[in-house]
Amino acid sequence: MSDKKVSRLRRARRARAKIRELRAVRLCIHRTPRHMYAQLIAAEGDRVLASASTLDKDLRGTATGNVAAAAGVGKLIADRAKAAGVTKVAFDRSGFRFHGRVKALADAAREGGLEF
Repeated sequence: MSDKKVSRLRRARRARAKIRELRAVRLCIHRTPRHMYAQLIAAEGDRVLASASTLDKDLRGTATGNVAAAAGVGKLIADRAKAAGVTKVAFDRSGFRFHGRVKALADAAREGGLEF
């Protein structure tokens, strides 16, 4: 693996250890050059409560690798979280910098009613 990916995974492991200590539902995101993915993972870490990505039918028609698409994923995961009965989460950025698409997804999820 490249040093860049190793560093990102090290940052992710450190953040996930803290979230596990808090026993909170985790909003985990993953970013690729083409798509954004978001999952709500139970506090025990054993099941996925809800998920959303730019691969979903309602978001797939537009560009999928930009800030607007990430904001769409944030709104969608917030709606699905409310349907699952979750309002308070811990944001797991998976070691990615809180900037650009990651920030857009987080802001849209907050506007949609998630607290973190």
